[in-house]
Amino acid sequence: MVISGRRMKKSIKDIDNFTVIKSRNKLNYLILALAIFIGVGSIYYSNIIASQLQQRERDQIHLFAKTLETIANDNSEYNENVMLLFEEIVVANETIPVIVTHRDGKPKLHKNVKIPKELNQQEITGFLNEQIEEMRAQYAPIIIANKNDDGEVFNYEYIFYKDSFLLTQLQYYPYVQLSVIAVFFILSYLAFSYSRAAEQNRVWVGLAKETAHQLGTPLSSLMAWWEYLKSDPDLENREITRELGKDIKKLEMITNRFSSIGSVPVLQEEDIFSVIRSSVNYLQTRISTKVIINVHQGDEQVKAAINKPLFDWVIENLCKNSVDAMSGVGVIDIYVQRSSEGKIIVDIADTGKGIPKNLLNQIFQPGFTTKKRGWGLGLTLAKRIVEHYHKGKIFIKSSELNTGTTFRILLNGAVVTAPSKVEQI
Repeated sequence: MVISGRRMKKSIKDIDNFTVIKSRNKLNYLILALAIFIGVGSIYYSNIIASQLQQRERDQIHLFAKTLETIANDNSEYNENVMLLFEEIVVANETIPVIVTHRDGKPKLHKNVKIPKELNQQEITGFLNEQIEEMRAQYAPIIIANKNDDGEVFNYEYIFYKDSFLLTQLQYYPYVQLSVIAVFFILSYLAFSYSRAAEQNRVWVGLAKETAHQLGTPLSSLMAWWEYLKSDPDLENREITRELGKDIKKLEMITNRFSSIGSVPVLQEEDIFSVIRSSVNYLQTRISTKVIINVHQGDEQVKAAINKPLFDWVIENLCKNSVDAMSGVGVIDIYVQRSSEGKIIVDIADTGKGIPKNLLNQIFQPGFTTKKRGWGLGLTLAKRIVEHYHKGKIFIKSSELNTGTTFRILLNGAVVTAPSKVEQI
């Protein structure tokens, strides 16, 4: 009953891990959706205001044109109303760029057009013509009809204009604002992620050191019992004594692994094929007899600078993961080769149930597991060891449901020519 209770607590904890991961993903999507909604809403509202201001400027320009037309067609020597219109509308326009041209397109007068001071008269005319073309592309010109005393049109003038600097700023303002906010949030996220990663690293290191410390006491006791068994002539050469010695050495290696976490590991040039074969040799007698592990190597002996205990840990985690995926029945093929760029490639392919596409981006996350029992730390540790300590890469090369999964490890390494090797373990 006690064991069942512990299993129930373990299952509940696994369910909690899934719940935390799913809740975190939902929260990320919710924050992203909220950010998109705020961004779209800000742009939409700013565009409404810009459209209203744009229509107001158009109305002002048409009134400006009407005023100029009235002034041009007023033949009285002095008209107080006309002068009032001129002062209140034409002179009062301090924002909207306007150029009035003759019928032949030559500039007649301009207002609110910033002309560089260093230009001469000919260059000013060219500059105004460029501005006219720019204005023509934005809005169609307004025609001013000049009439004689009989009301007949004898000449035309054109008013070209474009959006004011204020309106242009308003149109681009939401994009600038959102860009600034996006940069701020990205920097904040990176700072937060760095802080969280640093905190996780401290937790990893503390947990690893404490685990190594806790293993030390029973390991010392086991070593003493092993020495005692070896001292007995009847037990010295028995299989149980030899296997016990292997397990003790394995425990020593595990202790060294945990002790290495948080410190800079010592990397030495090793024959990758031999390291993997040694690791698989130990695993084969401790996993299902219905699982066959094949180790393949090409025409070259490949060597890489690795920390053997830590790299063994990676191979063991990946192989155990494959065994679980195959439910204890199937084949694991490990291929060791060198790429044309000089990288060492280690592919671990199984005939398991595969990984759904929607989970491929999550399998290396801490706490993620598809097993009924498990902490979801094996692949996380493997990724940390390969990428953080060995400056390599680990990823899923391919995965198909009910067919299998292939993990790929990339390492930096040297090459030494040697005979081809294919070995079944």
